[in-house]
Amino acid sequence: QVQLVESGGGLVQAGGSLRLSCAASGRIFSSYAMGWFRQAPGKEREFVAVIGWSGINTYYTDSVKGRFTISRDNARNTMYLRMNSLKPEDTAVYYCAASKTTAQAMGGTADYWGQGTQVTVSS
Repeated sequence: QVQLVESGGGLVQAGGSLRLSCAASGRIFSSYAMGWFRQAPGKEREFVAVIGWSGINTYYTDSVKGRFTISRDNARNTMYLRMNSLKPEDTAVYYCAASKTTAQAMGGTADYWGQGTQVTVSS
Protein backbone atom coordinates (compact mmCIF):
# COMPACT_ATOMS: atom_id res chain seq x y z
CA GLN A 1 0.00 0.00 0.00
CA VAL A 2 1.28 3.47 -0.91
CA GLN A 3 -0.28 6.71 0.25
CA LEU A 4 0.65 9.90 -1.60
CA VAL A 5 0.40 13.50 -0.42
CA GLU A 6 1.17 16.43 -2.71
CA SER A 7 2.27 19.89 -1.60
CA GLY A 8 3.80 23.03 -3.04
CA GLY A 9 0.98 24.29 -5.21
CA GLY A 10 -0.13 27.91 -5.21
CA LEU A 11 -0.64 31.08 -7.19
CA VAL A 12 2.22 32.37 -9.33
CA GLN A 13 2.60 34.89 -12.11
CA ALA A 14 3.39 33.80 -15.65
CA GLY A 15 7.11 33.20 -16.01
CA GLY A 16 7.45 32.20 -12.37
CA SER A 17 8.43 28.91 -10.78
CA LEU A 18 7.05 26.40 -8.33
CA ARG A 19 8.28 23.11 -6.93
CA LEU A 20 5.74 20.42 -6.16
CA SER A 21 6.50 17.62 -3.75
CA CYS A 22 4.88 14.23 -3.36
CA ALA A 23 5.50 12.44 -0.09
CA ALA A 24 4.85 8.72 -0.08
CA SER A 25 4.23 6.39 2.80
CA GLY A 26 5.05 2.72 2.58
CA ARG A 27 8.25 0.81 2.08
CA ILE A 28 7.64 0.01 -1.58
CA PHE A 29 7.95 3.56 -2.93
CA SER A 30 11.29 2.80 -4.58
CA SER A 31 9.81 -0.03 -6.65
CA TYR A 32 7.28 2.19 -8.41
CA ALA A 33 7.53 4.55 -11.32
CA MET A 34 6.26 7.89 -10.08
CA GLY A 35 4.38 10.35 -12.21
CA TRP A 36 2.71 13.73 -12.26
CA PHE A 37 -0.63 14.34 -13.92
CA ARG A 38 -2.81 17.42 -14.14
CA GLN A 39 -6.43 18.28 -14.74
CA ALA A 40 -7.55 21.71 -15.83
CA PRO A 41 -11.15 22.88 -15.41
CA GLY A 42 -13.39 21.29 -18.01
CA LYS A 43 -10.61 19.07 -19.33
CA GLU A 44 -9.59 15.48 -18.87
CA ARG A 45 -6.68 14.54 -16.67
CA GLU A 46 -3.45 14.41 -18.66
CA PHE A 47 0.00 12.93 -18.18
CA VAL A 48 2.74 15.47 -17.37
CA ALA A 49 5.91 13.58 -16.43
CA VAL A 50 7.14 10.26 -15.06
CA ILE A 51 10.35 9.00 -13.50
CA GLY A 52 11.43 5.39 -13.27
CA TRP A 53 12.08 3.65 -9.97
CA SER A 54 15.85 4.23 -10.21
CA GLY A 55 15.51 7.89 -11.11
CA ILE A 56 17.43 7.46 -14.36
CA ASN A 57 14.61 7.40 -16.90
CA THR A 58 12.34 10.40 -17.22
CA TYR A 59 9.65 11.27 -19.75
CA TYR A 60 7.63 14.43 -20.28
CA THR A 61 4.65 15.52 -22.26
CA ASP A 62 5.72 17.83 -25.08
CA SER A 63 4.14 20.96 -23.64
CA VAL A 64 6.39 20.94 -20.55
CA LYS A 65 9.68 19.73 -22.02
CA GLY A 66 12.49 22.11 -21.18
CA ARG A 67 10.44 23.83 -18.47
CA PHE A 68 9.59 21.07 -15.96
CA THR A 69 11.98 18.68 -14.22
CA ILE A 70 10.90 15.57 -12.39
CA SER A 71 13.10 13.99 -9.73
CA ARG A 72 12.87 11.62 -6.80
CA ASP A 73 14.65 10.83 -3.55
CA ASN A 74 14.03 7.21 -2.67
CA ALA A 75 15.72 7.62 0.70
CA ARG A 76 13.12 10.23 1.61
CA ASN A 77 10.20 8.55 -0.22
CA THR A 78 9.61 11.82 -2.02
CA MET A 79 9.16 12.90 -5.61
CA TYR A 80 9.42 16.43 -6.96
CA LEU A 81 8.34 18.47 -9.95
CA ARG A 82 10.25 21.65 -10.58
CA MET A 83 8.20 23.92 -12.82
CA ASN A 84 9.88 26.91 -14.46
CA SER A 85 8.64 29.47 -16.98
CA LEU A 86 5.08 28.76 -15.96
CA LYS A 87 2.28 29.71 -18.34
CA PRO A 88 -1.42 30.34 -17.70
CA GLU A 89 -2.18 27.12 -19.57
CA ASP A 90 -0.30 25.22 -16.85
CA THR A 91 -3.11 26.09 -14.44
CA ALA A 92 -4.58 22.83 -13.14
CA VAL A 93 -4.84 20.49 -10.20
CA TYR A 94 -1.64 18.46 -10.16
CA TYR A 95 -1.72 14.86 -8.98
CA CYS A 96 1.11 12.52 -8.19
CA ALA A 97 0.69 8.83 -8.85
CA ALA A 98 2.52 5.54 -8.49
CA SER A 99 2.56 3.18 -11.45
CA LYS A 100 4.14 -0.21 -12.02
CA THR A 101 6.02 1.05 -15.07
CA THR A 102 6.79 4.32 -16.82
CA ALA A 103 4.83 3.07 -19.82
CA GLN A 104 1.75 2.58 -17.68
CA ALA A 105 2.07 6.09 -16.31
CA MET A 106 2.41 7.54 -19.79
CA GLY A 107 -0.76 5.67 -20.69
CA GLY A 108 -2.59 7.25 -17.78
CA THR A 109 -2.66 4.18 -15.53
CA ALA A 110 -1.61 4.24 -11.89
CA ASP A 111 -2.09 2.04 -8.86
CA TYR A 112 -2.13 4.91 -6.36
CA TRP A 113 -3.12 8.57 -6.58
CA GLY A 114 -2.67 11.58 -4.37
CA GLN A 115 -5.42 14.05 -3.58
CA GLY A 116 -4.01 16.81 -5.78
CA THR A 117 -2.60 20.30 -5.32
CA GLN A 118 -3.83 23.40 -7.14
CA VAL A 119 -1.46 25.36 -9.36
CA THR A 120 -2.73 28.68 -10.69
CA VAL A 121 -0.69 30.78 -13.10
CA SER A 122 -1.88 34.34 -13.63
CA SER A 123 -1.18 36.26 -16.82
